[in-house]
Amino acid sequence: MTNNSGRRGFLLGGAVLGAGALVSACTSNEPAAAPASAAAAPSGPAGANDAPGTAVTIGFSAPAADHGWIAAIAKNAQTAAGRYSDVTFKPVEPTNDINQQISAVESLIQAKVNALVILPNDGQQLNQVARAAMDAGIPVINLDRVFPDKLSYRTWIGGDNYGMGVAAGHFIGDKLKSSGASNPVIVEIQGIATLPLTQDRSKGFADALKTYGFSVTAQQDAKFTVESGTQVAANLLQAHKKIDAIWNHDDDQGIGVLAAIKEAGRDEFFMVGGAGSANAMREIQSGSSVLQATVTYSPTMAASAIRLARLIAQNKGMSDLMENEVPQSITLASETITKDNVARYLPLGFES
Repeated sequence: MTNNSGRRGFLLGGAVLGAGALVSACTSNEPAAAPASAAAAPSGPAGANDAPGTAVTIGFSAPAADHGWIAAIAKNAQTAAGRYSDVTFKPVEPTNDINQQISAVESLIQAKVNALVILPNDGQQLNQVARAAMDAGIPVINLDRVFPDKLSYRTWIGGDNYGMGVAAGHFIGDKLKSSGASNPVIVEIQGIATLPLTQDRSKGFADALKTYGFSVTAQQDAKFTVESGTQVAANLLQAHKKIDAIWNHDDDQGIGVLAAIKEAGRDEFFMVGGAGSANAMREIQSGSSVLQATVTYSPTMAASAIRLARLIAQNKGMSDLMENEVPQSITLASETITKDNVARYLPLGFES
């Protein structure tokens, strides 16, 4: 068992959700090394729901783009909104300050937008303002970091952190088992260990490895930054003179991890990344890197959130479902990208 690439997704306004379309709370808002351009949101095939309908204004709030994945979230949302002549996109200033994000969302409520797409800095702390929007009759599309109160959002869409770990664990477990490895040294480089999303990824990884009779040898978090990725990887390489496999949770911090690996001149192991950055995909495509796969948590989910907001505001459903209403919750599959399929996924990658 390796990936979910064969799974059929839902059609949303004629575009597929699930199979390869969508990969933290991908990551934290910790700063990465240089910001990057983001891949444009995929347009998808045209469908009946794409035909112009009632004019709607969609408000959008997200953290500051100080991390490649977050930057791509904002870019994908804007690009998706721009595809529709009946959508007015109303983003507010991105911020990592909780109080400022609350104030920004309040301004969108006062503006009486038709729908709100919110990627909260912290779901718990923005729960109340999201509930205020819902109480005011404005449907909230909760993007990725979930609000704890289900009355605070109309629909949640996000990635599968546990599924990321499972996908990484199966790729590593299957490859090691096929090579006849016995008691392999498996290293796990997390994002921020205290975050529930990280814990879900680690649990999925451990559970998948267990099916092969393997377990994690060493685990350390790298804070989702390039600098910490370099430092943590260097420490782990020094502590383990032989390694069989590494799973790095985040491709942004993976730039630092790969730099430390190259500096150490180590290549006896293979590595799996996480999130699906274009940088990681190019490494995989080269065929000359220790990085042989990455498991997705794609920021194209923001484009899908905008489409969902439009459908909900226009009282439409999803064209491939029998129900008249958009579902309350959509969890996106985590795909495994390897050299065999990387060309298909590269257009969806984001720059770290």
